[in-house]
Amino acid sequence: MKIGFIGLGNMGAPMAANLAKAGHEVAGYDTADVTVDGVKRAESAAEAANGADVVITMLPNGQILRKVAEEIIPTMETGAILLDCSTVDVDSARAVADQAAGSGLRALDAPVSGGIGGAQAGTLTFMVGGDDDAFETAKPLFEIMGQKAVHCGPSGNGQAAKICNNMILGATMIVTCEAFALADKLGLDRQKMFDVVSTSSGYSWSMNAYCPAPGIGPQSPADNDYIPGFAAELMLKDLRLAMQAAEGADADTPLGEAATNLYTEFVENEDGAGRDFSAMLPRFEKRGRS
Repeated sequence: MKIGFIGLGNMGAPMAANLAKAGHEVAGYDTADVTVDGVKRAESAAEAANGADVVITMLPNGQILRKVAEEIIPTMETGAILLDCSTVDVDSARAVADQAAGSGLRALDAPVSGGIGGAQAGTLTFMVGGDDDAFETAKPLFEIMGQKAVHCGPSGNGQAAKICNNMILGATMIVTCEAFALADKLGLDRQKMFDVVSTSSGYSWSMNAYCPAPGIGPQSPADNDYIPGFAAELMLKDLRLAMQAAEGADADTPLGEAATNLYTEFVENEDGAGRDFSAMLPRFEKRGRS
């Protein structure tokens, strides 16, 4: 396919590179001066999108997505697919999809899970909203960039799945870190705690696959001084999107709200910015109840 790729940051660049490596013709654009192996550099978003069968966007937020959509939709050919892999608010995803449909395009919102490592390895999971036909057309691209793509329903449902998933992730990481800090104070060895919890009813992805305690479980950012695999500020972004959606849907999410408040404090008033979201553990190690 001929692919335009807009947003060549830590996630977008390796995704675009994997598509080019698989033999697709990829033109890429980013506001930063970025060079990606195998990707032809475009001078604007509109140039990257012009004539493409599929235009993939990986952008920071819904406001920027809306702005880019305004620029590229008029240049795209009827029937082409606008495939947004950003994590944005549900309203922006649905507004852009409606705008694309009004211009004879097909749109998919397909936020990802798997982080920078997953983008590099081509093992991302895509949560996809949009019509069946567009999903089937894009499926070969999902198979190159990732290991799984789940069609979640109509436009916006990919974003809904992502923010619900990450609300769970944020809350479970916090309580996993709390539990390790409590175990320390009770004199329980961390390895023993992991051996019990990881095979008992308290197991979770946060414990079993991404353990926040250094030297425990599979290798994770905790073993690399909490250099981000998934930055705390990105977790905060996703939690805020979840709370925005919850407010709009009149959904009661007290634990999601508590997790949002804790990550806000961690990122904005403590040392969480620039660290992995699992760096909540050293935060709790230093704190008492007051």
